Amino acid sequence: MTMKTESINLVTEIPGPKAAELLKRREQHVPRGPFNTVHTFIEKGTGALVTDVDGNTFIDFAGAIGSLNAGHCPPAVVESLKTQLEKYLHPCFHVMMYEPYIELAEKLNRITPGTHNKKTFFLSSGAEAVENAIKIARKYTGRRAIISFERGFHGRTYMAMSLTSKVKPYKNGFGPFAPDTYKMPYPYYYRAPEGMTREDVDEQIIKQFHNFFLSEVPAEDVAAVIMEPVQGEGGFIVPSKSFVQRIKKICEENGILFIADEVQTGFARTGKMFAMEHSEVIPDLMTMSKSIAAGLPLSAVTGRAEIMDAPSSGEIGGTYGGSPLGCVAALEVIKMIEKENLTERANKIGESIVHFFKQLQEDIAFIGEVRTLGAMTAIEIVKNRTEKEPDKELTMQILQEAHRRGLILMSAGLYGNIIRILSPLVITDDQLDEGLAVLKEVMFHLKQTGIKRS
Repeated sequence: MTMKTESINLVTEIPGPKAAELLKRREQHVPRGPFNTVHTFIEKGTGALVTDVDGNTFIDFAGAIGSLNAGHCPPAVVESLKTQLEKYLHPCFHVMMYEPYIELAEKLNRITPGTHNKKTFFLSSGAEAVENAIKIARKYTGRRAIISFERGFHGRTYMAMSLTSKVKPYKNGFGPFAPDTYKMPYPYYYRAPEGMTREDVDEQIIKQFHNFFLSEVPAEDVAAVIMEPVQGEGGFIVPSKSFVQRIKKICEENGILFIADEVQTGFARTGKMFAMEHSEVIPDLMTMSKSIAAGLPLSAVTGRAEIMDAPSSGEIGGTYGGSPLGCVAALEVIKMIEKENLTERANKIGESIVHFFKQLQEDIAFIGEVRTLGAMTAIEIVKNRTEKEPDKELTMQILQEAHRRGLILMSAGLYGNIIRILSPLVITDDQLDEGLAVLKEVMFHLKQTGIKRS
Protein backbone atom coordinates (compact mmCIF):
# COMPACT_ATOMS: atom_id res chain seq x y z
CA MET A 1 0.00 0.00 0.00
CA THR A 2 1.40 3.37 -1.09
CA MET A 3 1.22 6.08 1.52
CA LYS A 4 0.28 9.57 0.40
CA THR A 5 2.86 12.22 1.17
CA GLU A 6 1.66 15.64 2.22
CA SER A 7 2.89 18.52 0.09
CA ILE A 8 1.89 21.41 2.34
CA ASN A 9 4.50 22.05 5.00
CA LEU A 10 4.10 25.11 7.22
CA VAL A 11 6.94 25.84 9.62
CA THR A 12 5.94 29.41 10.54
CA GLU A 13 2.85 31.53 10.59
CA ILE A 14 2.04 33.36 7.35
CA PRO A 15 3.83 35.70 6.94
CA GLY A 16 6.92 34.30 8.62
CA PRO A 17 9.71 36.48 10.04
CA LYS A 18 11.67 36.85 6.77
CA ALA A 19 8.49 37.60 4.81
CA ALA A 20 7.42 40.13 7.44
CA GLU A 21 10.68 42.03 6.98
CA LEU A 22 10.24 41.99 3.22
CA LEU A 23 6.67 43.23 3.62
CA LYS A 24 8.00 46.27 5.50
CA ARG A 25 10.41 46.97 2.64
CA ARG A 26 7.59 46.47 0.11
CA GLU A 27 5.42 48.97 1.95
CA GLN A 28 8.20 51.53 2.01
CA HIS A 29 9.44 51.22 -1.56
CA VAL A 30 6.53 49.88 -3.69
CA PRO A 31 3.22 51.70 -4.20
CA ARG A 32 0.08 50.14 -2.76
CA GLY A 33 -1.53 49.80 -6.21
CA PRO A 34 -0.09 46.42 -7.23
CA PHE A 35 -2.20 43.91 -5.26
CA ASN A 36 -0.87 40.78 -3.55
CA THR A 37 -2.84 37.60 -2.96
CA VAL A 38 -0.66 35.85 -0.36
CA HIS A 39 1.37 37.92 2.08
CA THR A 40 4.66 36.16 1.69
CA PHE A 41 7.55 35.93 -0.79
CA ILE A 42 8.54 33.01 -3.00
CA GLU A 43 11.91 31.30 -2.69
CA LYS A 44 11.36 28.55 -5.25
CA GLY A 45 8.61 26.81 -7.20
CA THR A 46 8.30 23.39 -8.82
CA GLY A 47 5.26 22.03 -10.58
CA ALA A 48 2.26 22.95 -8.42
CA LEU A 49 4.29 23.65 -5.26
CA VAL A 50 5.73 26.92 -3.99
CA THR A 51 8.13 27.40 -1.08
CA ASP A 52 8.49 30.82 0.53
CA VAL A 53 11.49 32.57 2.08
CA ASP A 54 10.64 31.14 5.51
CA GLY A 55 10.56 27.55 4.27
CA ASN A 56 6.76 27.19 4.11
CA THR A 57 5.53 25.05 1.21
CA PHE A 58 2.15 25.79 -0.40
CA ILE A 59 -0.02 24.08 -3.00
CA ASP A 60 -0.70 26.52 -5.81
CA PHE A 61 -4.32 26.73 -7.00
CA ALA A 62 -3.77 30.18 -8.59
CA GLY A 63 -1.02 29.46 -11.10
CA ALA A 64 0.06 33.11 -11.41
CA ILE A 65 -3.50 34.00 -12.48
CA GLY A 66 -3.51 31.26 -15.09
CA SER A 67 0.04 31.79 -16.40
CA LEU A 68 1.45 28.45 -15.27
CA ASN A 69 -0.49 25.70 -17.03
CA ALA A 70 2.91 24.01 -17.49
CA GLY A 71 3.73 24.51 -13.80
CA HIS A 72 6.51 26.30 -11.97
CA CYS A 73 9.91 25.86 -13.62
CA PRO A 74 9.15 23.02 -16.06
CA PRO A 75 12.54 21.33 -16.65
CA ALA A 76 12.41 21.38 -20.46
CA VAL A 77 11.61 25.09 -20.45
CA VAL A 78 14.41 25.83 -17.97
CA GLU A 79 16.91 23.93 -20.13
CA SER A 80 15.80 25.74 -23.29
CA LEU A 81 16.27 29.07 -21.51
CA LYS A 82 19.77 28.13 -20.33
CA THR A 83 20.73 27.26 -23.90
CA GLN A 84 19.29 30.48 -25.24
CA LEU A 85 20.99 32.58 -22.56
CA GLU A 86 24.38 31.49 -23.87
CA LYS A 87 23.53 32.65 -27.42
CA TYR A 88 21.91 36.08 -27.18
CA LEU A 89 19.42 37.82 -24.89
CA HIS A 90 17.63 40.45 -26.92
CA PRO A 91 18.78 41.88 -30.24
CA CYS A 92 15.24 43.30 -30.70
CA PHE A 93 13.32 41.74 -33.57
CA HIS A 94 13.01 45.16 -35.22
CA VAL A 95 16.82 45.48 -35.36
CA MET A 96 18.05 41.97 -36.09
CA MET A 97 15.63 39.10 -36.50
CA TYR A 98 16.00 35.66 -34.91
CA GLU A 99 14.67 32.21 -35.76
CA PRO A 100 12.71 31.39 -32.55
CA TYR A 101 10.32 34.27 -33.37
CA ILE A 102 9.62 32.79 -36.82
CA GLU A 103 9.40 29.23 -35.51
CA LEU A 104 6.85 30.16 -32.86
CA ALA A 105 4.80 32.19 -35.35
CA GLU A 106 4.73 29.16 -37.65
CA LYS A 107 3.64 26.94 -34.77
CA LEU A 108 0.80 29.21 -33.65
CA ASN A 109 -0.38 29.63 -37.23
CA ARG A 110 -0.71 25.84 -37.39
CA ILE A 111 -2.34 25.09 -34.03
CA THR A 112 -4.82 27.98 -33.67
CA PRO A 113 -8.36 27.34 -34.97
CA GLY A 114 -8.87 27.31 -38.74
CA THR A 115 -6.89 26.05 -41.71
CA HIS A 116 -6.79 29.41 -43.54
CA ASN A 117 -3.57 31.36 -44.07
CA LYS A 118 -2.56 33.12 -40.84
CA LYS A 119 0.17 35.39 -39.58
CA THR A 120 1.36 36.05 -36.02
CA PHE A 121 3.37 38.72 -34.27
CA PHE A 122 4.49 39.03 -30.69
CA LEU A 123 4.36 41.49 -27.81
CA SER A 124 5.02 41.32 -24.07
CA SER A 125 1.63 41.27 -22.29
CA GLY A 126 -1.99 40.32 -22.77
CA ALA A 127 -3.08 43.96 -22.66
CA GLU A 128 -0.60 44.82 -25.43
CA ALA A 129 -1.99 41.99 -27.53
CA VAL A 130 -5.52 43.34 -27.08
CA GLU A 131 -4.45 46.90 -27.91
CA ASN A 132 -2.77 45.74 -31.10
CA ALA A 133 -5.63 43.47 -32.15
CA ILE A 134 -7.90 46.53 -31.94
CA LYS A 135 -5.42 48.60 -33.97
CA ILE A 136 -5.27 45.92 -36.64
CA ALA A 137 -9.07 45.55 -36.75
CA ARG A 138 -9.58 49.28 -37.17
CA LYS A 139 -6.86 49.51 -39.81
CA TYR A 140 -8.27 46.61 -41.82
CA THR A 141 -11.95 47.60 -41.66
CA GLY A 142 -11.58 51.37 -41.69
CA ARG A 143 -14.20 51.41 -38.93
CA ARG A 144 -14.09 52.92 -35.45
CA ALA A 145 -16.38 51.14 -32.94
CA ILE A 146 -15.37 48.17 -30.77
CA ILE A 147 -17.87 46.02 -28.83
CA SER A 148 -16.85 44.09 -25.74
CA PHE A 149 -18.99 42.44 -23.04
CA GLU A 150 -20.19 43.17 -19.54
CA ARG A 151 -17.98 41.58 -16.86
CA GLY A 152 -15.23 41.17 -19.45
CA PHE A 153 -11.58 41.81 -18.61
CA HIS A 154 -9.03 42.68 -21.30
CA GLY A 155 -6.21 44.40 -19.41
CA ARG A 156 -5.10 47.57 -17.63
CA THR A 157 -3.74 49.74 -20.46
CA TYR A 158 -5.89 52.55 -21.82
CA MET A 159 -7.79 50.74 -24.57
CA ALA A 160 -7.83 47.41 -22.73
CA MET A 161 -9.16 49.11 -19.60
CA SER A 162 -11.84 50.85 -21.68
CA LEU A 163 -12.98 47.46 -22.96
CA THR A 164 -12.98 46.04 -19.42
CA SER A 165 -16.25 46.06 -17.50
CA LYS A 166 -15.48 45.93 -13.77
CA VAL A 167 -15.18 49.47 -12.38
CA LYS A 168 -13.38 48.75 -9.09
CA PRO A 169 -10.49 48.24 -8.93
CA TYR A 170 -9.68 48.45 -12.63
CA LYS A 171 -11.24 51.69 -13.87
CA ASN A 172 -12.21 53.81 -10.89
CA GLY A 173 -10.72 57.31 -11.19
CA PHE A 174 -8.71 56.56 -14.34
CA GLY A 175 -11.09 58.03 -16.93
CA PRO A 176 -11.97 59.40 -19.36
CA PHE A 177 -11.75 56.21 -21.38
CA ALA A 178 -11.16 55.45 -25.03
CA PRO A 179 -14.08 56.58 -27.22
CA ASP A 180 -16.11 54.30 -29.49
CA THR A 181 -16.01 51.36 -27.09
CA TYR A 182 -19.33 49.74 -26.17
CA LYS A 183 -20.42 46.84 -23.99
CA MET A 184 -23.11 44.23 -24.55
CA PRO A 185 -24.49 41.67 -22.08
CA TYR A 186 -22.84 38.27 -21.77
CA PRO A 187 -24.80 35.18 -20.67
CA TYR A 188 -24.75 34.43 -16.95
CA TYR A 189 -27.18 31.54 -16.75
CA TYR A 190 -26.89 31.05 -12.99
CA ARG A 191 -28.15 34.61 -12.42
CA ALA A 192 -30.85 34.65 -15.09
CA PRO A 193 -34.37 35.61 -13.90
CA GLU A 194 -36.39 32.67 -12.64
CA GLY A 195 -38.08 30.81 -15.45
CA MET A 196 -35.64 31.87 -18.17
CA THR A 197 -33.88 29.05 -19.97
CA ARG A 198 -30.37 29.26 -21.38
CA GLU A 199 -31.93 29.63 -24.81
CA ASP A 200 -34.07 32.52 -23.54
CA VAL A 201 -30.99 34.29 -22.16
CA ASP A 202 -29.10 33.89 -25.42
CA GLU A 203 -32.06 35.07 -27.50
CA GLN A 204 -32.53 38.19 -25.38
CA ILE A 205 -28.89 39.21 -25.84
CA ILE A 206 -28.97 38.56 -29.58
CA LYS A 207 -32.00 40.85 -29.86
CA GLN A 208 -30.11 43.52 -27.91
CA PHE A 209 -27.28 43.25 -30.42
CA HIS A 210 -29.61 43.98 -33.31
CA ASN A 211 -31.25 46.84 -31.40
CA PHE A 212 -27.81 48.27 -30.63
CA PHE A 213 -27.14 48.67 -34.34
CA LEU A 214 -30.36 50.69 -34.60
CA SER A 215 -30.09 52.76 -31.44
CA GLU A 216 -26.36 53.31 -30.80
CA VAL A 217 -23.94 52.54 -33.63
CA PRO A 218 -24.75 51.24 -37.12
CA ALA A 219 -23.21 47.88 -37.92
CA GLU A 220 -21.18 49.38 -40.74
CA ASP A 221 -19.28 51.50 -38.19
CA VAL A 222 -18.29 48.54 -35.98
CA ALA A 223 -14.75 47.27 -36.55
CA ALA A 224 -14.74 44.31 -34.16
CA VAL A 225 -16.38 42.37 -31.36
CA ILE A 226 -13.92 41.10 -28.75
CA MET A 227 -14.97 38.19 -26.55
CA GLU A 228 -13.44 35.97 -23.90
CA PRO A 229 -14.63 32.44 -24.74
CA VAL A 230 -14.86 31.98 -20.97
CA GLN A 231 -14.92 35.13 -18.88
CA GLY A 232 -11.94 35.04 -16.52
CA GLU A 233 -11.95 37.93 -14.08
CA GLY A 234 -15.70 38.13 -14.71
CA GLY A 235 -16.20 34.89 -12.76
CA PHE A 236 -15.40 31.97 -15.09
CA ILE A 237 -18.70 32.41 -16.89
CA VAL A 238 -19.15 29.90 -19.73
CA PRO A 239 -21.47 30.86 -22.61
CA SER A 240 -23.32 28.29 -24.68
CA LYS A 241 -21.81 27.03 -27.90
CA SER A 242 -24.84 28.41 -29.71
CA PHE A 243 -24.35 31.91 -28.26
CA VAL A 244 -20.75 32.18 -29.46
CA GLN A 245 -21.76 30.89 -32.89
CA ARG A 246 -24.60 33.40 -33.17
CA ILE A 247 -22.33 36.32 -32.25
CA LYS A 248 -19.87 35.15 -34.90
CA LYS A 249 -22.70 34.98 -37.44
CA ILE A 250 -23.74 38.57 -36.65
CA CYS A 251 -20.12 39.59 -37.25
CA GLU A 252 -19.96 37.76 -40.57
CA GLU A 253 -23.23 39.23 -41.79
CA ASN A 254 -22.05 42.77 -41.07
CA GLY A 255 -18.37 42.72 -41.99
CA ILE A 256 -17.34 42.91 -38.32
CA LEU A 257 -14.19 41.14 -37.17
CA PHE A 258 -14.46 38.62 -34.34
CA ILE A 259 -11.57 38.79 -31.86
CA ALA A 260 -11.18 35.92 -29.39
CA ASP A 261 -9.35 36.97 -26.23
CA GLU A 262 -7.67 33.71 -25.22
CA VAL A 263 -5.17 35.32 -22.84
CA GLN A 264 -6.43 33.28 -19.86
CA THR A 265 -8.23 30.43 -21.65
CA GLY A 266 -5.48 29.38 -24.06
CA PHE A 267 -2.91 26.59 -23.97
CA ALA A 268 -4.95 23.65 -22.66
CA ARG A 269 -6.64 25.37 -19.70
CA THR A 270 -10.19 24.55 -20.83
CA GLY A 271 -9.54 21.00 -22.01
CA LYS A 272 -8.67 22.00 -25.55
CA MET A 273 -5.63 23.89 -26.78
CA PHE A 274 -7.87 26.96 -27.22
CA ALA A 275 -11.32 27.55 -25.73
CA MET A 276 -12.81 28.66 -29.06
CA GLU A 277 -12.54 25.03 -30.18
CA HIS A 278 -15.42 24.17 -27.83
CA SER A 279 -17.79 26.38 -29.82
CA GLU A 280 -16.32 25.40 -33.21
CA VAL A 281 -15.95 29.07 -34.06
CA ILE A 282 -12.93 30.32 -36.00
CA PRO A 283 -12.01 33.85 -34.93
CA ASP A 284 -10.61 36.43 -37.32
CA LEU A 285 -8.05 37.50 -34.72
CA MET A 286 -6.90 35.86 -31.49
CA THR A 287 -4.96 37.27 -28.55
CA MET A 288 -2.80 35.04 -26.36
CA SER A 289 -0.47 35.42 -23.38
CA LYS A 290 -0.25 34.12 -19.77
CA SER A 291 0.49 30.36 -20.13
CA ILE A 292 2.05 30.72 -23.58
CA ALA A 293 5.58 30.78 -22.14
CA ALA A 294 5.44 29.30 -18.63
CA GLY A 295 5.16 32.73 -17.07
CA LEU A 296 7.72 34.64 -19.13
CA PRO A 297 6.48 37.97 -20.54
CA LEU A 298 5.17 37.10 -24.01
CA SER A 299 1.95 37.64 -25.89
CA ALA A 300 0.75 37.05 -29.42
CA VAL A 301 -1.81 38.20 -31.95
CA THR A 302 -2.68 35.60 -34.58
CA GLY A 303 -5.13 36.24 -37.39
CA ARG A 304 -6.10 35.89 -40.99
CA ALA A 305 -3.10 36.81 -43.11
CA GLU A 306 -4.86 39.54 -45.05
CA ILE A 307 -6.08 41.17 -41.84
CA MET A 308 -2.71 40.95 -40.11
CA ASP A 309 -1.06 42.57 -43.13
CA ALA A 310 -3.31 45.66 -42.96
CA PRO A 311 -0.82 47.75 -40.92
CA SER A 312 2.22 48.93 -42.85
CA SER A 313 5.81 48.38 -41.76
CA GLY A 314 6.47 50.04 -38.41
CA GLU A 315 2.79 50.55 -37.50
CA ILE A 316 2.72 47.67 -35.02
CA GLY A 317 5.43 46.23 -32.79
CA GLY A 318 7.45 47.04 -29.68
CA THR A 319 11.04 46.95 -28.46
CA TYR A 320 10.63 43.90 -26.24
CA GLY A 321 7.89 42.15 -28.22
CA GLY A 322 8.61 38.50 -28.86
CA SER A 323 11.77 38.27 -26.78
CA PRO A 324 13.98 35.28 -27.70
CA LEU A 325 13.65 33.89 -24.18
CA GLY A 326 9.86 34.04 -24.35
CA CYS A 327 9.80 32.43 -27.79
CA VAL A 328 11.99 29.44 -26.89
CA ALA A 329 10.01 28.96 -23.67
CA ALA A 330 6.73 29.00 -25.59
CA LEU A 331 7.97 26.42 -28.08
CA GLU A 332 8.83 24.10 -25.19
CA VAL A 333 5.50 24.73 -23.47
CA ILE A 334 3.59 23.75 -26.61
CA LYS A 335 5.70 20.60 -26.97
CA MET A 336 4.98 19.78 -23.35
CA ILE A 337 1.22 20.27 -23.76
CA GLU A 338 1.18 17.98 -26.79
CA LYS A 339 3.57 15.34 -25.43
CA GLU A 340 2.00 15.09 -21.97
CA ASN A 341 -1.57 15.53 -23.27
CA LEU A 342 -2.29 18.35 -20.86
CA THR A 343 -5.62 19.06 -22.57
CA GLU A 344 -6.94 15.72 -21.36
CA ARG A 345 -5.32 16.29 -17.98
CA ALA A 346 -7.23 19.58 -17.75
CA ASN A 347 -10.51 17.76 -18.30
CA LYS A 348 -9.72 15.23 -15.58
CA ILE A 349 -8.74 17.98 -13.12
CA GLY A 350 -11.99 19.85 -13.82
CA GLU A 351 -14.07 16.70 -13.41
CA SER A 352 -12.42 15.91 -10.08
CA ILE A 353 -12.99 19.42 -8.71
CA VAL A 354 -16.62 19.57 -9.83
CA HIS A 355 -17.37 16.12 -8.41
CA PHE A 356 -15.76 17.11 -5.11
CA PHE A 357 -17.76 20.33 -4.71
CA LYS A 358 -21.04 18.89 -5.95
CA GLN A 359 -20.83 16.44 -3.06
CA LEU A 360 -19.80 19.20 -0.67
CA GLN A 361 -22.84 21.27 -1.72
CA GLU A 362 -25.04 18.82 0.19
CA ASP A 363 -23.52 20.01 3.49
CA ILE A 364 -22.35 23.54 2.66
CA ALA A 365 -25.29 25.81 1.87
CA PHE A 366 -23.20 28.78 0.79
CA ILE A 367 -21.86 26.97 -2.30
CA GLY A 368 -24.22 28.40 -4.91
CA GLU A 369 -22.88 26.96 -8.15
CA VAL A 370 -19.87 24.97 -9.30
CA ARG A 371 -18.95 25.41 -12.95
CA THR A 372 -16.01 24.51 -15.13
CA LEU A 373 -14.70 24.18 -18.63
CA GLY A 374 -11.73 21.87 -18.49
CA ALA A 375 -9.63 22.99 -15.53
CA MET A 376 -11.01 26.53 -15.45
CA THR A 377 -13.19 26.04 -12.39
CA ALA A 378 -15.29 28.39 -10.26
CA ILE A 379 -17.17 28.01 -6.98
CA GLU A 380 -19.75 30.75 -6.51
CA ILE A 381 -20.28 31.72 -2.88
CA VAL A 382 -23.73 33.04 -1.90
CA LYS A 383 -25.60 33.94 1.28
CA ASN A 384 -28.35 31.51 0.35
CA ARG A 385 -29.17 29.47 -2.71
CA THR A 386 -32.68 30.81 -3.09
CA GLU A 387 -31.87 34.50 -3.40
CA LYS A 388 -28.34 33.83 -4.71
CA GLU A 389 -27.08 37.00 -3.04
CA PRO A 390 -23.30 37.19 -3.58
CA ASP A 391 -21.22 36.83 -0.40
CA LYS A 392 -17.94 38.64 -0.95
CA GLU A 393 -17.14 38.81 2.78
CA LEU A 394 -17.34 35.06 3.18
CA THR A 395 -15.34 34.51 0.01
CA MET A 396 -12.51 36.67 1.38
CA GLN A 397 -12.57 34.77 4.68
CA ILE A 398 -12.33 31.44 2.84
CA LEU A 399 -9.32 32.68 0.88
CA GLN A 400 -7.57 34.09 3.93
CA GLU A 401 -8.04 30.90 5.92
CA ALA A 402 -6.91 28.78 2.97
CA HIS A 403 -3.75 30.87 2.64
CA ARG A 404 -3.11 30.45 6.35
CA ARG A 405 -3.34 26.67 5.89
CA GLY A 406 -1.00 26.54 2.88
CA LEU A 407 -3.29 26.74 -0.14
CA ILE A 408 -2.89 29.58 -2.65
CA LEU A 409 -6.25 30.69 -4.02
CA MET A 410 -7.77 33.75 -5.71
CA SER A 411 -11.21 35.27 -6.13
CA ALA A 412 -12.94 36.64 -9.21
CA GLY A 413 -16.28 37.93 -10.41
CA LEU A 414 -18.09 41.22 -10.66
CA TYR A 415 -19.28 40.77 -7.06
CA GLY A 416 -15.99 39.35 -5.74
CA ASN A 417 -17.74 36.14 -4.66
CA ILE A 418 -16.11 33.58 -6.95
CA ILE A 419 -13.35 31.23 -5.83
CA ARG A 420 -11.41 30.46 -8.98
CA ILE A 421 -9.14 27.47 -9.35
CA LEU A 422 -6.28 27.71 -11.85
CA SER A 423 -3.90 25.07 -10.60
CA PRO A 424 -1.04 24.10 -12.91
CA LEU A 425 -2.10 21.25 -15.17
CA VAL A 426 0.92 19.25 -14.01
CA ILE A 427 -0.50 19.05 -10.48
CA THR A 428 -0.49 15.47 -9.18
CA ASP A 429 -3.67 13.73 -8.06
CA ASP A 430 -2.38 13.68 -4.48
CA GLN A 431 -1.64 17.41 -4.55
CA LEU A 432 -5.07 18.16 -6.03
CA ASP A 433 -6.78 16.03 -3.39
CA GLU A 434 -4.77 17.66 -0.62
CA GLY A 435 -5.65 21.16 -1.81
CA LEU A 436 -9.34 20.29 -2.08
CA ALA A 437 -9.24 18.77 1.40
CA VAL A 438 -7.90 22.08 2.74
CA LEU A 439 -10.78 23.94 1.09
CA LYS A 440 -13.26 21.49 2.60
CA GLU A 441 -11.75 21.96 6.06
CA VAL A 442 -11.91 25.74 5.68
CA MET A 443 -15.54 25.70 4.59
CA PHE A 444 -16.64 23.43 7.42
CA HIS A 445 -14.62 25.53 9.86
CA LEU A 446 -16.41 28.71 8.75
CA LYS A 447 -19.74 26.94 8.78
CA GLN A 448 -19.21 25.88 12.38
CA THR A 449 -17.57 29.02 13.80
CA GLY A 450 -19.76 31.47 11.94
CA ILE A 451 -18.98 34.12 9.38
CA LYS A 452 -17.56 37.39 10.66
CA ARG A 453 -19.58 40.28 9.26
CA SER A 454 -18.18 43.78 9.19
